[in-house]
Amino acid sequence: MTSTSRTTGDQPDDPADRTLPQLLARNAREYPCLPGLSWQSADPDGGWTTLSWAEIHEHTRSLAAGYRALGVGRGDHVLMMMSNRPEHWLSDLALVRLGAVPVSVYGTAAPEQITHIARNCRARLAVVEGAAQVAVWEPLLADADTPLERLVVAEAGAEDGHFPYAALLREPVPEQYAKELDAARPEDALTVVYTSGTTGEPKGVVLTHRQVMSNALALDAVVELPPHVEHICYLPFAHIAERMLGIYLPCHRASHVYLCADPTRVGEVVRKVRPAQFFGVPRIWEKLSAAVRAVLSLMPADQRAVIDQAFEIAREHVGYRERGQTPPAGLEERYARVREDVLLPMLAAGGLDRVTWSASASAPMPVDVVKFWAGFGIVVMDAWGLTETTGVATSNSPKTGFRLGSVGRPVESVEIRIAEDGEILVRGSSVFSGYLQPDGSVRSGIDADGWLATGDIGRIDEDGYLWLTDRKKEMIITSTGKNVSPTLVENALKEHPLIGQAMVHGDNRSYLVALLVLDAEAAPAWAAANGVQADGGLAGLAEHPAVRAEVDRAVAAANTRLNRTEQVKRYELLAEEWGPATGELTPSLKMRRRVIRDKYADELSELYPD
Repeated sequence: MTSTSRTTGDQPDDPADRTLPQLLARNAREYPCLPGLSWQSADPDGGWTTLSWAEIHEHTRSLAAGYRALGVGRGDHVLMMMSNRPEHWLSDLALVRLGAVPVSVYGTAAPEQITHIARNCRARLAVVEGAAQVAVWEPLLADADTPLERLVVAEAGAEDGHFPYAALLREPVPEQYAKELDAARPEDALTVVYTSGTTGEPKGVVLTHRQVMSNALALDAVVELPPHVEHICYLPFAHIAERMLGIYLPCHRASHVYLCADPTRVGEVVRKVRPAQFFGVPRIWEKLSAAVRAVLSLMPADQRAVIDQAFEIAREHVGYRERGQTPPAGLEERYARVREDVLLPMLAAGGLDRVTWSASASAPMPVDVVKFWAGFGIVVMDAWGLTETTGVATSNSPKTGFRLGSVGRPVESVEIRIAEDGEILVRGSSVFSGYLQPDGSVRSGIDADGWLATGDIGRIDEDGYLWLTDRKKEMIITSTGKNVSPTLVENALKEHPLIGQAMVHGDNRSYLVALLVLDAEAAPAWAAANGVQADGGLAGLAEHPAVRAEVDRAVAAANTRLNRTEQVKRYELLAEEWGPATGELTPSLKMRRRVIRDKYADELSELYPD
């Protein structure tokens, strides 16, 4: 396919036909001194380094020459396994300027997944962080079925005979180089994003410049942000959300990216930057709310009463906005007062006092978590989409409307409909090209009419808002033939602060059971507030009769809000939090149900004594 749009100078008439190199050139020309990228030194007490957009443009030009000298050319795939460090971000842009296709790999990917990705995309070069990554990737250099030929190592001193990243910037820039640089077309592949593999091998989703730009323009139509807004970049670049938020949208908006290489330190960065926007997958918002609730539970009753009253006023104010109504003058005055006196000082302690746009995606947000943040006047604009839809396909919006608990309405680049079996179908200009095949071809993932079957189940209400039910493959079918959404049940269970994580089980069984994990922040706070003492940390608390009695009450309370088929009859209480490092969660913090079922097979079996 060939672009038919006309071009004026180096900018196409149609904004969707702009390429990433064109955006970089524009930023260097129009915003040369604006900060574009900042990162902190490895020393926790070290300062920050910042590059302007003009410096980014020049740096990526030199870096692209280094990759060219290693034999990287137009259309070549280059693999990268690094944290959110400048070498990763700058290499991504440099490779795109060269016409190559950067492919980021999750740092927690298993060796067999890495092998699959390397063989699938046929990359000859991989850029890795340090010695730990070299040890994982090095065997592939000798694998006859893998085309990988060379490793570039980012950390100085960790090369062990492989090519040092710093040497890339020492390559001379040839005279004819300018003709090869920045020649990308809108229909060219910009990246390949591999799905995180919740239900099987990762699939390589091919995304073009045009698809990414279509989504960027659609997102700009539903958000309210100041110019050149800051973005804290802490999710993996292998995830479509951070690719959009941390690389492509900042180039589109000429905004300022703060890299956070260690996600556990994101709170420190938030407090330093005080960003106007903050994005977190549901698990991030859950953990933040649990931490705040833990602090609130230890406050004196009179102080807590003042805060609770402020929460109620803020939620009432949000309720009017949700209904598209103007809050009454009296409520507006009360809200302004409690926001200034109570809410903003609390938010400032966490660096969230300047937030004007907060969002979540990746999985359904528990409604109680959304309502908790509404108490601060923060409406988490839940969105929905897939890697295959270039990220967001539907979104709540402060500009076009929101419904708490929904995932909003379709953005301008797509349309959606619901199939007869409840599956959500999507088509539009930001839907992907297809799945990369080992021979380099791209297999389409859409039907003859352009619809993508997403695998998600949902409904559209009379106002056009999409409400998610669950993943089609994850729906539980009981032995009586009833369909149950595990996410709906799990979110009901997690409404109690003691329960940080939950997984419901019951396929082909007559009733549901659950694995529940104590919340690492809330459980100790609850114990302190209730005079409960137990040795052995969370493990001791999980065995304490008072804790188990409270969890019994939490499960009973959740069951009262569920129908008979959805109710949990038995559960096992666990003390070890699930995470990507231990395999129960994907790097984007979604549950790997199969892994959890296998790991706790004995415990689940014991919950069905009959």
